[in-house]
Amino acid sequence: MAITKRQKEILGYLEEYLSSNGYGPTLEEIACHFELASLNGVHKHLKALEERGFIRRLSRHARSIQLLGSGSRERHSLPLLGYVAAGQPIEAIHQGEEVSVPDSFLTRNNNYILKVRGDSMIDEHIQDGDYVIVDERSQADEGELVIALVDQQNVTLKKYYREGREIRLQPANSDMEPIYIDESRVRIQGIVVGIIRKY
Repeated sequence: MAITKRQKEILGYLEEYLSSNGYGPTLEEIACHFELASLNGVHKHLKALEERGFIRRLSRHARSIQLLGSGSRERHSLPLLGYVAAGQPIEAIHQGEEVSVPDSFLTRNNNYILKVRGDSMIDEHIQDGDYVIVDERSQADEGELVIALVDQQNVTLKKYYREGREIRLQPANSDMEPIYIDESRVRIQGIVVGIIRKY
């Protein structure tokens, strides 16, 4: 079924927002972006997109919009390579499964999926049980969300900062302390480029 020009614009905004943030915008953010005076108007457009199979919305969640594989958007299966700790480093456990993601999440490097355990990154909207899409890289810039291998066996998800010869692996949870570790004990395995949440 066809969608209107405005619905196409909203769909494009949703794809861009989800790709950049890993979670969907609120109705208020959509209304503000398109200068719509009424949230009811946003709701009608989203309902039309949902009925046509472009998105799915889950009730009782502020950021519940999920993109589906309808229309012209392509999807790609990425390997689920195991767990990553959003807390203290844990040993990676390989899963041997695959997860379907929109092509807009993919980068030019190899990509894979890790499932999050722990709540050290909740202020970055990454929760226990989420899936993170990883861009496989061995170097990171300051402040990037990294998958770090510690002591050749334990994997953790943190924000990356270099302080002299030490690496600070910073949680995004005010109740948790950063991990300071010599650079020789840390190897960057990738950068988080997207988040998938299953309800």
